[in-house]
Amino acid sequence: MGRYGSDFKEPPWVVGSPKEVMDWAEGNNPSKKGEKARASEKRRDGDFLKNLHIQFDFEVSKREIEPKNIFSKLFLKITRNEMIEEDFDLISKVELILRALAKAKFRNIAKLVVDGKTLYNHPEKKSDLRKTIDGIGEFSHEIRDRRSIKITAVLADVEKCTANIEIKRIHSKKEHSVDIQMTGEIKKELYHAFLNYLNQNLCVKEELS
Repeated sequence: MGRYGSDFKEPPWVVGSPKEVMDWAEGNNPSKKGEKARASEKRRDGDFLKNLHIQFDFEVSKREIEPKNIFSKLFLKITRNEMIEEDFDLISKVELILRALAKAKFRNIAKLVVDGKTLYNHPEKKSDLRKTIDGIGEFSHEIRDRRSIKITAVLADVEKCTANIEIKRIHSKKEHSVDIQMTGEIKKELYHAFLNYLNQNLCVKEELS
């Protein structure tokens, strides 16, 4: 508040330093540079999506896994956490999801974990996704139960985005077959390219949007 109790902020040369003069001038007459920055930020907000979470199931047959004893069965029923096994080939689903990532311009497969065992861990390799797709079959001899697989992929575009993907054949009824979390920012067009590929090539229960 200025002198005499008014809301008008007085020019700093009345009472202030040269720096205060510049701050006052900028505050009362914003530069074109500041306007361009705000306009760019506004465009950016419309072009990017941030911190996305996708969950879905495959349209496949499934069976309930019988607990080993009556106490486990009773506990799981009370908690509504019965386990199910889904009938799909883990490796082929993984390959399709990797191809969907490629459509979204992801290039780096940082980590690959199967049934809790780390089979691949190379975050320093910036362009290994295509090679991973071509060699995914080589991992099959390392996978015995094929219950679950976790993938960490990195997109280095305008901004960095990390996708953490988990695909499970065996899981509780409360969970989904596929859980994807994208941390960071991704262009809308790349995200939709990713979803479109999944919708077109995977038998999902409901179309992803």
